[in-house]
Amino acid sequence: MGLTLLFGIFFFGLLVGMPVAFALGLAAVGGFFYEGIPLFVAFQRVVAGVSSFSLLAIPFFIFAGELMLQGGIAARLVRLSSAAVGSLRGGLGVVSVLSSMLFGGISGSAVADTSALGAILIPVMKREGYDADYAVNVTVTSSIAGVVIPPSHNMILYAVAAGGLSVSKLFIGGIVPGVLMCLCLAVAAYVLALRRGYPAESFPGFRSLAWSFVAALPGLFTAVIIVGGVLSGILTVTESGAFGAIYALVVTVLVYRELTIENFRRAVVASVRTTSMVMILVACANAFAYLLALYHVPELLAHSVTYVSSNPYVILFMLNVILLLLGMVMDMAPLILICTPIFLPVVTGLGMDPTQFGVIMMMNLGLGLCTPPVGACLFVGCAVGEVRIEQALKSIWPFYLAIFVALMLVTYVPAFSMYLPSLLH
Repeated sequence: MGLTLLFGIFFFGLLVGMPVAFALGLAAVGGFFYEGIPLFVAFQRVVAGVSSFSLLAIPFFIFAGELMLQGGIAARLVRLSSAAVGSLRGGLGVVSVLSSMLFGGISGSAVADTSALGAILIPVMKREGYDADYAVNVTVTSSIAGVVIPPSHNMILYAVAAGGLSVSKLFIGGIVPGVLMCLCLAVAAYVLALRRGYPAESFPGFRSLAWSFVAALPGLFTAVIIVGGVLSGILTVTESGAFGAIYALVVTVLVYRELTIENFRRAVVASVRTTSMVMILVACANAFAYLLALYHVPELLAHSVTYVSSNPYVILFMLNVILLLLGMVMDMAPLILICTPIFLPVVTGLGMDPTQFGVIMMMNLGLGLCTPPVGACLFVGCAVGEVRIEQALKSIWPFYLAIFVALMLVTYVPAFSMYLPSLLH
């Protein structure tokens, strides 16, 4: 009865339009009342949710990404990608994928990737004769590289929700799967471009390619500072985020000289808004997770899936399908905080490393950002490309298939996500 009440209040809050964080908090309070647990315990769980030192890195990562979005780094990465692969048939689609891989590895945000690169590339592709639905679809689906390739603040949320996993292992574990996913998307973009007969750009020459690389190098070095500082052990995750934000400010103001006072204000406001949403969500989700553990939800789920099948491959496929479906109806951050304490004991019972499951979850829920009804990246991309969502969805399935292929490879071949982390020992 208590579990029914907990989820009943939560889903009722969602149905009436309540923000996810508040629906979680209200459901948790209802659960505490029902169980007769003093409310000061609920307050302790809320405070404990945001008292992790690792969470301090999130506002720094978000601020660094906003500075780069406003300061001209995205445009230089697009020019570099265009010089490198734009000469392929339908090369602008591959340019979009490569740009997303580079920018996502710096900003760590799929939505920022879609809005920044979409505003640059989608109008160019349409002007060069590419169909609007193709331009939107390749931009939207490639943007989720930002949640898999480090640095990703969503991986920090997963590390906290999983009980304090190594963020550095998660970061390095996402590199190969993120690149693999982008390669699959690039193949899909290239094949679809061939079928539709899209044009190729002329190769600008190695001199132009070299100059494009030099121009983009200061922006690319942001990822080196953030990720390299963590992996080398010189900096903690929080310290690397702070240094990354400082470096991004210096580059956009003193090197590129494109960060105006107004753009800086926008970056600050957007960072504060996003950070506030994330922290409130983490706090309320921690109280909600406390009740999930009290009601033995992980154990109930484990019994349920093993009742259907005892085959580990079938169970992993079922969990992937569940995560994909959940990602279609709820935002990524709350799902990480809700699903991690539920599903992690199940997969670890099958012998899967928590790092591998973290990467799988990022890819699954990242795909949810590209699917209706709550796909933020899909909405942003369609708005930028001036395309109706129904039109985009009719031709997006090859890109969905490419991501799904990469997801299955990462799920069933642990080496994709575990080989690089194993080198840390």
